[in-house]
Amino acid sequence: MENAVFLNSAKLNFDHKLNYSSLTELTTFTKYAESNDQEILERVKDQTIIITKELPLSRDLILQFPPSVKLICEAGTGYNNIDIVAAREKNITVCNVPSYSTEAVAHLVITYILNFSSSMIQRQIMISQKNFDNFTKHVELPHFEVQNKTLGVIGGSGAIGQAVIKIALVLGMNILVFSRTPKQEDNPNVHFVSLEELLKRSDFVTLHCPLTADTLHLIDKDRLKLMKPSAIIINTSRGSIIKETDLVEALQNGEIAGAALDVQDPEPPEPTNPLFAMKNVILTPHIGWRRFESRQRLIDLMAHNIEAFIQGKLINIVN
Repeated sequence: MENAVFLNSAKLNFDHKLNYSSLTELTTFTKYAESNDQEILERVKDQTIIITKELPLSRDLILQFPPSVKLICEAGTGYNNIDIVAAREKNITVCNVPSYSTEAVAHLVITYILNFSSSMIQRQIMISQKNFDNFTKHVELPHFEVQNKTLGVIGGSGAIGQAVIKIALVLGMNILVFSRTPKQEDNPNVHFVSLEELLKRSDFVTLHCPLTADTLHLIDKDRLKLMKPSAIIINTSRGSIIKETDLVEALQNGEIAGAALDVQDPEPPEPTNPLFAMKNVILTPHIGWRRFESRQRLIDLMAHNIEAFIQGKLINIVN
């Protein structure tokens, strides 16, 4: 059996409820809650398979890995934490797990949309402050239907983007998609457009693209200015796709109506981050992938990656 080590399992199994049997049946499996750089170099000795969850593996670190290391398995979709060029130079394969939380993240996006359309969170805040005006007077907060509203999906050809579109269509929304790989769409309510057109026309904009050199700060001051003053932006992908300082400024100046951010830059945000104090912002601590079922599915799909590697049938390779 190949030796496998999970270097920061606490990032995934933070509640100690996950079952690792799919990995222990395939490999001689060792796990550590956390690992710093020095510990990583000690713990990868004699290991063939390295498992990480959003753990930075720099070029310098990877180039010091022993010849025994043949596979780095990222326990998740994003792999920008791994220097994949250095891994290639060391003849180390890097794979990810792209589909474990598709539905969960899509459901979170729709939850944000429905919360904003009903001002649900702001209403609960009013109650917690003993302000019952919504019950005794008139409804003071925004309250609108989502059908016939336009949802812009950036990265809409991917699995999560497609799952969001599927649900949004059931809600009666019109869909605009910007993607590097546009395709023919049979549904008359789905249209592939340029990024600029999507931003100008959308009532909600949701991001579903990986963090790359091309998408770093894709949404900046100039692109935020293209959006409607009534528009909401949603990010469940990577925090750095939005230039956060520009977003804060746009929200403060009323250039857009609100934001829902499951990812920030950096994570976690500093306690002094102005986003925490904004009434028109929903912040969640990167929970899209953290549902129990999603995390267990992640382990089992990761085992499938490793089994394919052992059999010489590589899948989900990113380098």
